[in-house]
Amino acid sequence: MPKRLLNMSASDFAATSPMDLKQAILASEGRTIMAENVPSSQFLSGVTNAEIERAAGADLLLFNAFDVFDPVIAGIPDDLNENPVTWVKRACGRPIGVNLEPVDNEAEMSESRTEIPMGRRVSPKTLEKANELGFDFICLTGNPGTGVSNDAIAHSIKLSKEHFNGLVIAGKMHGAGVAEPVMTLEIARKFVDLGVDILLVPAPYTVPCFQEADLRAIVDFVRSYNVGKSIEEKVLVMAANGTSQDSCDSETIKKIGLAAKAAGADLQHIGDSMNGICLPQNIFTLGQALRGYRHQIVMLSRSVIR
Repeated sequence: MPKRLLNMSASDFAATSPMDLKQAILASEGRTIMAENVPSSQFLSGVTNAEIERAAGADLLLFNAFDVFDPVIAGIPDDLNENPVTWVKRACGRPIGVNLEPVDNEAEMSESRTEIPMGRRVSPKTLEKANELGFDFICLTGNPGTGVSNDAIAHSIKLSKEHFNGLVIAGKMHGAGVAEPVMTLEIARKFVDLGVDILLVPAPYTVPCFQEADLRAIVDFVRSYNVGKSIEEKVLVMAANGTSQDSCDSETIKKIGLAAKAAGADLQHIGDSMNGICLPQNIFTLGQALRGYRHQIVMLSRSVIR
């Protein structure tokens, strides 16, 4: 049986399998944080956004707006002669994933559509490239205005299970420009039945008409579904703060985080609205609220050479 994520060091993460990572998150009882960043931007010179988020308390790192066919990461060494994703994983000692967007060209839009390059879209080629770059998980979701629909996400879950080797996360954290509900129990059931590893749902108070009771209903369904199943079949629930509220005041961050934990989220996502990164102090605030000062400081203090 693997360690819980709270007790894992860099060498543990480097050696863990996708299912062991999934079990480690589950065993940590709602105290895991995934921080999103745009790796082509640079919040502070001399360091990657991923390194800042790891130093602030992120357990898992998620690259957004990342073209897998043109992998640009600002802040890596100028003379780097290796896969840049591999370098960042080693520098941070953390698993890293990437957003791939299931664009639906037929979706009814609620705003003007934003076109994105093929290297950011879900396809067999981008999924295979994500494997080649060494990503530990993918997240099937949509950025503002990209036209990602829940039907397209459902199709992409099937595709990803065929072509990607790591964990598959799927769901919308906001509308992505499409005129449809962001998440409902019916949508959750569909994604779970398709075999998603981690179901992404909005955190309470981050989108209209999604409160603690809505998240709790989905969590209760997922937990019932998981009874008697292996870790390969089980589904985790991730509550996402992805509507620029990652830059809220600390009290709001704590309120959102504790509401999501109380409703049963297995892990929590925090977004990238401040020049491609979350406010570092808000990652720390969320971590301290979810796991307390002791676990927070131990996680932050473990060297990447352990």
